[in-house]
Amino acid sequence: MLDQTHELRQEDASGGGPSRRAAFGLDALNLFLADVRDGLGPYLAIYLIAVRGPDQGWNEATVGLVMTIAGLVGLIAQTPAGALIDNSRNKPAIIIGAALAVTLSCLALPLISNFYLVAGTQSLAAIAGAIFPPALSAITLGLVGPKAFSRRIGRNEAFNHAGNAMAAAIAAGTALLFGPIVVFWLMGALAVLSIGAMLVVPRAEIDDTRARGLTHEKGDTEKPSSLGVLLANRTLLLFAVLCFLFHLSNAAMLTSTGQLLTKVVGSEQATSLIALCIVVAQCVMVPVAMMVGTKADAWGHKPIFLAAFGVLALRGALYPVSNDPYWLFAVQCLDGVGAGIYGALFPVVVADLTFGTGRFNISQGAIATAQGLGASLSATLAGVTIVWAGYSAAFLTLSAIAALGFVIYAVRMPETGRNS
Repeated sequence: MLDQTHELRQEDASGGGPSRRAAFGLDALNLFLADVRDGLGPYLAIYLIAVRGPDQGWNEATVGLVMTIAGLVGLIAQTPAGALIDNSRNKPAIIIGAALAVTLSCLALPLISNFYLVAGTQSLAAIAGAIFPPALSAITLGLVGPKAFSRRIGRNEAFNHAGNAMAAAIAAGTALLFGPIVVFWLMGALAVLSIGAMLVVPRAEIDDTRARGLTHEKGDTEKPSSLGVLLANRTLLLFAVLCFLFHLSNAAMLTSTGQLLTKVVGSEQATSLIALCIVVAQCVMVPVAMMVGTKADAWGHKPIFLAAFGVLALRGALYPVSNDPYWLFAVQCLDGVGAGIYGALFPVVVADLTFGTGRFNISQGAIATAQGLGASLSATLAGVTIVWAGYSAAFLTLSAIAALGFVIYAVRMPETGRNS
C-alpha cells in the first residue's frame, strides 16, 4: 500500500504553492489557535481546586471527572468532525464557528461553579476542539499539496508551539496580578484573534479535493468513508492504539504537575510556574517541530516517533524524584521533545496511510477518537491514583504506559515514510 501511496503522491504533485497572503494567514491561524485548540487543561484544575476548592465540592477526583466527561464528549465528536471536514466546501466557516464556541465557554466559566454547568462548558469546548486539528490539516493539505505537506505541517506546529509559549508567558505574568481567572479572558481573546486570521486565508485557494487526500483523477468519483476505514486498515488501527497509549500517558502529566504545585507553592505561584513550564516546553517544541518537518522523510518516521515515546516514559519516571518546584519545572520541560515530535508527525503518518483514498480527514477523526479516549481516561486514572496512592504512584503509572507504547511501536509498527 505504501508503494502505491508514493506513486499517487508523485502523480498529484501540485504546481505552485499558496499565495503569500494564504501562507501568512495560515501562520497566524496556527499561532492564535494554539492555546484555544488545546483547551484550559492544567489552568482549569488550578482554578477549580484553588479558587473554588473543597467547600464547593472540587478536588483532584472531581476535576478529573469533569475533564473525563469533556474528553468523552470530544471523543464522540472526533469522527463526525472528520467526516464534516471531508464533506465541507467551506472549511474556514467551520473553524470560525468552533472558535466562537470556545470563546463563549471560556467567558462563561468564571461566572459558574455548579459541577454540571462547568462540565457543560468544557464539553462545548471539547466539541470545538475536535474540529480544529483535522480542519487545520485539511486546509494545509488543500493549500500546499502532498509533496510539501510534511514541511508545512512542521511549520504549522512550530507556530502552534510559539503561540502556546506566547499565551503561557502572558498568563504567567498576569496571573500574579489578577489570579488564575485571567486565563479564561486570555483564551477568549485568542479565539477572537484566530477568527481574524482565518478570514485572511483566501477560501478560493483551498483545494477541497486535495484537502481530502484525493488525487484529482479520483476527486469526482470517490466519497469519504465511515469509521470502517480504520477497522479495514490494520496499520492504521495499530497506529490508533499507539496514539491511545501516548495520550493515556501524556495527557494527565501536566495537569497532575499543576495540582502538585498548587499544594507545594499555592495557587498564584502555581499558575505562574505551570505557565512558565509551558513557555519553556513550547519554546523547545518550535525547533523540534521544524526539525521533524524538515527531516522526517529523510530520517524515517519510526525512529523519530520512538524517541517521542522514550522521552515521555523518562519524563514520567523523573517526576517522583522530588517535589521541589524547580525540579518539577525542569522535568516538565521534557514535554517539549515528546509532544513536539508527536504533533508534527501525527498528521503526516495518517496522510501516508490514507493518501489517494479520500479518507484523510475522517481517518484523522477516527484515530483522534482513540487519542481522545486515552486523554480523557488519563485524567481520571491520574486523579484517582493521586487520591488513593499519591502523586508518585500516578506519575510512575503514566510512565509505564509510555514504555509499553515504545515497545509496541518498535516491534509492530512499520516505517511509513516515503523513503521506506
